[in-house]
Amino acid sequence: MKYITGIESYCGKKDTAITIGKFDGLHRGHQKLIDKIKKYASDSCETVVCAFDMQRDSLMTNRERREHLEGRVDWLIDWPFTEQLKSMTAEAFIRDILIDTFHASHIVVGTDFTFGCGKRGNTRMLEEYSGKYGYSLDVIEKERYCGTVISSTYIKDALAQGDVHLAETLLGYPYEMTGIVRHGRKLGRTLGFPTMNIEPEEKKILPRFGVYACRIKIDGQWYHAVGNAGIKPTVTDEHRRLLEVFVYGYEGDAYGKEVTAQFCDFERPETKFGSLDELKSHVMNDMEYGERYFRGR
Repeated sequence: MKYITGIESYCGKKDTAITIGKFDGLHRGHQKLIDKIKKYASDSCETVVCAFDMQRDSLMTNRERREHLEGRVDWLIDWPFTEQLKSMTAEAFIRDILIDTFHASHIVVGTDFTFGCGKRGNTRMLEEYSGKYGYSLDVIEKERYCGTVISSTYIKDALAQGDVHLAETLLGYPYEMTGIVRHGRKLGRTLGFPTMNIEPEEKKILPRFGVYACRIKIDGQWYHAVGNAGIKPTVTDEHRRLLEVFVYGYEGDAYGKEVTAQFCDFERPETKFGSLDELKSHVMNDMEYGERYFRGR
């Protein structure tokens, strides 16, 4: 897969089957669009996913999107949502972007896709211009779960409640974050349970602050863990977002390493305790909860 940022670097010469959108999270609805363009793939037609980069709190970082799509499509383009793009007329978007730049022969979008200045372009306009420019158009109906449209907002709401099971159902895979293991105050070590402080990327959404059963990938190997997502209010006033995890069976040195954490189950909300002894008592209970959870799996 070829990956670029911005369409200025696009150099493809073949016809394309293209889908365009925000693709925040690559949830089950997004997967329908991607599966559709893949059906048009051939020696003469390449597949293109063009993702608007909105630069806000996101379910998925650009790198995570790249990793999820690696080997599945020919091109992934992260496209910053610039003022130039916002001011472009809808017809210019079709002519200059879809046709002249991407040589689109197949366009695949969702029912609510809009484009151009003032969002004047929509699926109806794409249909009207398909004859003029010679492309086919597939407008894909929304994927639903229990009657509700699957959307990034729906998933964010689930995460805000700590419902990582629902989030996984809507995404089609466990919600996860990747970050660097940072040095902390080493308080867990002095209390008898050494932990890792994993710092998420700045715009990556954390689920509801609280304690979770997690899976942690370190050096390519998965481990069971229990961790607190939040700001550690009992021991610091920094309000720095971290996932602090105790990893069962890991005895190595992970400082400075990049690790991935998957959120498996929510136990309890983050709490500011009155003393370190009270904190230690609850953490010991959390560790027992994690052992029970994974024993049942």
